[in-house]
Amino acid sequence: MTVDYSRYHEITAQREDRILTLTFNRPAQYNAVNHELHEELSDIFYDVAKDEETDVVVLTGAGKAFCAGGDLHAMKEHADAHGGPGSYLSRVSAKRIIYSLLDIEQPIIAKVNGPCMGLGATIALFCDIIYMADDATIGDPHVRAGVVAGDGGAIIWPQLIGYARAKEFLMTGDSIKAPDAERMGLVNHVVPRADLDRAVQEMAQRLAEGPRDAIRWSKVCANVGLQQLAHSILDASMAYEFLTLRSPTHKEAIQAFTEKRKPQFQGL
Repeated sequence: MTVDYSRYHEITAQREDRILTLTFNRPAQYNAVNHELHEELSDIFYDVAKDEETDVVVLTGAGKAFCAGGDLHAMKEHADAHGGPGSYLSRVSAKRIIYSLLDIEQPIIAKVNGPCMGLGATIALFCDIIYMADDATIGDPHVRAGVVAGDGGAIIWPQLIGYARAKEFLMTGDSIKAPDAERMGLVNHVVPRADLDRAVQEMAQRLAEGPRDAIRWSKVCANVGLQQLAHSILDASMAYEFLTLRSPTHKEAIQAFTEKRKPQFQGL
């Protein structure tokens, strides 16, 4: 089946032979996820799964960032329009993003070319092979917005770096430099920025020229455990996230963002 990607606007699709590169396309916003991008993310991997012309996917971001996570400007606009904090994103779409990343058979290589935060980090970490530029950073700062990392971060981080270390980063929201991320096993490879495109292309080409079914179904088998975890954890973690999106802590975080000050969470 041939897939028409022209309906996507926040994500661009470019094909080279059997390799499809998907690019978050909001460079002026550091590819932060607004409602439109969130909806497109909930569909695109299901479309790629049906794409008979694609054997390997490369996922990256336009401009200086991979993805800055949730769009705080969009959060503020939603709060202003609805008289208070809440989610500008769909729970259904949030679940589809995670399940589509786990269900798609084609291998996905994350090319982390810059800051990779929040939902952006979750998406990158659910990819199959992760390359980072040596000056990039990754983290999940949901808590700094007074919100639970319920969109998949609480699932994938512990599987990659262990529960104690993962909980520390999820509870503090601290970011991690690329060499440290590689050293702790959070990502596969860190390369000099000038070599990032070449390194990812070489791996994508290697996979594209390999035994397609063996590669795809090896991924499928390896993901069975993650699928079971996602089905057992995601509803609860997302429920907690959506509760905190309506909480005084998130309201204070958005107010502090508007006033360009540090949020005061004490007692909230």
